[in-house]
Formats: sequence, C-alpha cells, structure tokens
Amino acid sequence: MSTDFSIRPVGIPAPVQIITTSNAAANEAVQTDLPVSQTVAASDASAIVRNDLHSSDNVSRQVVFDQAAASFVFQVVNDRTDAVVNQFPDEAMLRRRAYFHALDLKSEPTRPLNTDLSA
Repeated sequence: MSTDFSIRPVGIPAPVQIITTSNAAANEAVQTDLPVSQTVAASDASAIVRNDLHSSDNVSRQVVFDQAAASFVFQVVNDRTDAVVNQFPDEAMLRRRAYFHALDLKSEPTRPLNTDLSA
C-alpha cells in the first residue's frame, strides 16, 4: 500500500448557476393561505448583520489571568455595574481547568532542593 496520495479532480467541473435573491423577489412570491403570523419571508439582504454588543459605549473588555486554571480569561464587563456580561472560557471550563491543573501539579514528582553550595 502506498503511503503517499493525492486528490485530483475527476472529469469536467460542472458549471454552477449563481442565484441571487432580493427582497423584491420575495414580495412577488406566490400567495399562501397562511395567516401573517405563520408566514416566512426572505430577509432583507441590504440589512447589516452585527454580532457585537449594541451598547458598546458602557462596556469594557479585559483580559485576566486565572492562576488556578493557568489560563487567560477574556471578559466583557459592564462599566456601570462591574458585572461580567460575557466571558471566555466560561466558569465551568475554568473550574475544570483548575481541577486538572491541580491534579497535574500533584502528580509531578517533587525534587529536593540542592542546598549544597560547594558543587
């Protein structure tokens, strides 16, 4: 059996048709018998999607080193209340890391200190 392999395309690549949708196309869609509360419409492609916090003016970001878990913690903190809004890694992960870090420290063999200065 060979240890080297390569991936090569087989045959001619099929042409891909690019379909663009717009809000106008959704407006001209076939009418249904569903009530308005149960209908599904296409989203507006021109709307900007943002994943950041909307009220970014009253939050600050900080990085803290958790010594028990031996890892950095990235936090988003509300400036008015000093409450942590978001944190990575979360508390459960930090407790898990701290537990395994303590086990690692416990299992390491301790070496006696060399107090002999004549060596």
